[in-house]
Amino acid sequence: MRFRSLPLALLAATTLALSACSAGSLGSSDDEGGKVELSFLVDNSDSSLKPVEQVAKDFSAKNPGITVKVETRPGGTEGDNIIKTRLSTGDMTDVFLYNSGSLFQAIAPQQNLVPLSDQPYAGQLDDNFKSTVTAGDQLYGVPLGGVTGGAVLYNKKVFADLGLKVPATWAEFMANNAKIKAAGVAPVIQTFGDTWTSQLFVLGDFHNVSAADPQFAANYTANKVKFASTPAAVAGFQHQQEVHDAGYLNKDFASAKLDDGLKQLAQGKGAQYPMLTFAVGGMVANFPESAKDVGLFALPGADAAKNGLTVWSPAGIYIPKSTEGAELEAAKKLLAYIASPDGCASQAAAYAPSGPFLVKGCTLPADVPQAIKDMQPYIDTPGKSSLALEFLSPVKGPSLEQITVEVGSGIRRAPAGAALYDEDVKKQAQQLGLEGW
Repeated sequence: MRFRSLPLALLAATTLALSACSAGSLGSSDDEGGKVELSFLVDNSDSSLKPVEQVAKDFSAKNPGITVKVETRPGGTEGDNIIKTRLSTGDMTDVFLYNSGSLFQAIAPQQNLVPLSDQPYAGQLDDNFKSTVTAGDQLYGVPLGGVTGGAVLYNKKVFADLGLKVPATWAEFMANNAKIKAAGVAPVIQTFGDTWTSQLFVLGDFHNVSAADPQFAANYTANKVKFASTPAAVAGFQHQQEVHDAGYLNKDFASAKLDDGLKQLAQGKGAQYPMLTFAVGGMVANFPESAKDVGLFALPGADAAKNGLTVWSPAGIYIPKSTEGAELEAAKKLLAYIASPDGCASQAAAYAPSGPFLVKGCTLPADVPQAIKDMQPYIDTPGKSSLALEFLSPVKGPSLEQITVEVGSGIRRAPAGAALYDEDVKKQAQQLGLEGW
């Protein structure tokens, strides 16, 4: 299931009037002066708009013959429809920002987009990201911003005071929890008042699932394996049940919301919070000390040697086939800039990244929060990070967050929760017309 709170998934739907431009009028060039103007369509969230505006400014400063005009669109379903309509009518801007992964596949990239596999920077992109913007054997996009991690945020001061080490296995995690509870601190924060936050024990555990069964995503899509009957996959449900049954949750877990959980973590009233790293920026804004006091580790699994971070790919920047001539060459130059250390620095100057950049040679700013810095070793080490299941399979059930609330509250046992989720995905898989369902 796609997290509804991710920046590209929970954007406010502000209706924008679209001008009835022809494809040729979206980007313009002045043949006499050699000037080119590129149009760049982006959603209206700060996390997208601010870095794109900065990139446009800095790129034009380095390339005086090219100006970049940024246009905005709503997020959510309305924005999806705008993208698909403009592509189908040849009315798309010269460059545009859109999701990677399964939603990227839904815009028929081989039919609508310019392939980029022959560009010099193609080999500098992270393999995880490339797989989310590839169709057939061609690459079609470059990333905007950093990767988002699904992991455990933890209070480093609590760990230091109790002499705890970052766990790499579930047994180590539970042993730490016993010591944290004995010290009078809530070991694990849960915030079921925002039901989507209940899903991390399952969705954030997918690196451990794929490490144990590298073919799980493909077989899951083909209906050859199930969560309930795959030990590594059902483990996420079991872990959620275990922390509840052991009494390791904050007392207000049933009603607490995201902001409450971040406050408890920052203040050391709770020690660990399974969460997406996009939330770190808001936490630090409200509790500046958490920039250094809160760290991150991957959700522990059964095997320390295979433990790693589950990541959500950033959105991609694409060139539609309607972009031609001088605009096409300028657009390729813009994407090359974005996929470079200078482009990454430009983005970071405008908006704090939610995780490491997925371009070789790009580094995080020195002042990013410690939790974001802690992601870098996972990204840099081969085999220590994996894409979330939603980037590898179109099969997502709509009721996972309700199921994980029930399991995490002791209402439903883990095996029954996993089996119910297997039933939950069936209808959607059939609607997609997938073979085997």
